[in-house]
Amino acid sequence: MEQAFIDRMEQCLSDLKAEIISNLMVNNEDFKEIVEGMDPKDLADIASDDIDRKMIEAIGSQEMKRLKLIESALTRVQQGKYGLCIKCGKRIPRDRLEAIPYALMCIECKTAEERRNR
Repeated sequence: MEQAFIDRMEQCLSDLKAEIISNLMVNNEDFKEIVEGMDPKDLADIASDDIDRKMIEAIGSQEMKRLKLIESALTRVQQGKYGLCIKCGKRIPRDRLEAIPYALMCIECKTAEERRNR
């Protein structure tokens, strides 16, 4: 996978992360108070920190899951493993990554997992 695409996806992931945190701050006073009480940091770094019990309660479980997936994808970028399926190791199609930048699996493995979970 070419570096320009990976760089673009990394920026997209960072933007998504900052957007989720900003939206949570706007929509949730408790979350805003927690974030404002932290040492000044880049918003994108906040999700990486140890999150205390109040913050976990303030973040909806869906948003928390997305933040963890985004963080995982950013880690894979740093490790040079972004765009590779965590199950089979094959390349995840570019179209899938553009639609879901934090995708962990190729379509085949994700479909198989969803079938098992039914």
